[in-house]
Amino acid sequence: MHPQPPSRSFNQVCIDPSALHENFSKMQQRVGRDIRIMAMVKADAYGHGMIRSAVCFAGAGCDCFGVAEIEEGLELRQAGIQGQIFVLLGFQPSQEQLFFEYDLTPVVFTYQALELLSQAAVMNGKEMAFHLKIDCGMGRLGIMPSELEEFLARLKEFPKLSLAGIMSHFPMADDAQSTHTLAMYQQYKKVCMQSSQQPPALCHIANSGAALYFPKTSCDMVRLGISLYGYYPDGAKGAQLARDEKLVPAMSFTTQVVQIKSVPAATGISYGHTFVTEKETKIAVLPVGYADGFLRSLSNKAQVLIKGMRARIIGRICMNLCMADISEIPGVETGDPVVILGSQGAETITADEIAEWMGTISYEVLCLFGNNNDRNYN
Repeated sequence: MHPQPPSRSFNQVCIDPSALHENFSKMQQRVGRDIRIMAMVKADAYGHGMIRSAVCFAGAGCDCFGVAEIEEGLELRQAGIQGQIFVLLGFQPSQEQLFFEYDLTPVVFTYQALELLSQAAVMNGKEMAFHLKIDCGMGRLGIMPSELEEFLARLKEFPKLSLAGIMSHFPMADDAQSTHTLAMYQQYKKVCMQSSQQPPALCHIANSGAALYFPKTSCDMVRLGISLYGYYPDGAKGAQLARDEKLVPAMSFTTQVVQIKSVPAATGISYGHTFVTEKETKIAVLPVGYADGFLRSLSNKAQVLIKGMRARIIGRICMNLCMADISEIPGVETGDPVVILGSQGAETITADEIAEWMGTISYEVLCLFGNNNDRNYN
């Protein structure tokens, strides 16, 4: 009888629940206790695990969650998550009944959605409150401000529906110097005034960038994503702009050394020999690659932490393997832990730094690592 293989992968993403709790509390203090926070837990909470993250935020006082698709809302309810759950990307025909069965709040931006929700509301004998998405400058989902008057007039054609909120989204709030954000906010305020009713609709447009850098745009509620996971929307410089809000990164990503070897000068490393050693070089082979979210674009750019020191990735990153130069790091052994994201000793590699190597943003790094590897919570 063969022994059971170990259940853990070489590669482990670790999430710190206390960091999630702390970030929510700090952001609530930032925006004020009278401003509601919608915790964005879409995309499996930016790779941090939707259910566990929602539980952490709820423990910190959160009573409102945002997801992309209706299936995510069902998962939250089935896991026992209370509070209001917004479905931001709309829904497919035949899914409208699920909003009633699972007490979910739809975000609407088409007449088809109104018709389907109204029919379901009549069938269920229940009123359905929805939030309307306005496109005030994102060029993405939402009706145009010029279409609002007609929309409000036609809303009367759809029984048992009530407009509970008006929402939009800033495209440039991650830039603290942006004049576009405040100009767009003024347009949004006009839209909210145009839709005034009794009771007034809930207004929300601010994301993490707006909450941190444009606090006067918070309205009734803010929709926070990246800040709750410990990062600033504009990268490392955001910490200086945010001043007193020291967010705590909640994710770390580690692997381990599976082989150590020394190769002579003029040795080509990995596919295509994009790196050739100039001298005898000591190499650590690591069991992580682009299938694990450590993308090929990081080849010959990224660094990892071994023995508390930085080691450069050399050669092309493979599907499940990559190589690090450990020539200047003494005492490395097979099985030693390797930090891809996080801290070891006095050194730290952040998602912002990795994003800079990749030419992207921290959001993508967190989603790649968190959604492609085993996750555990310490």
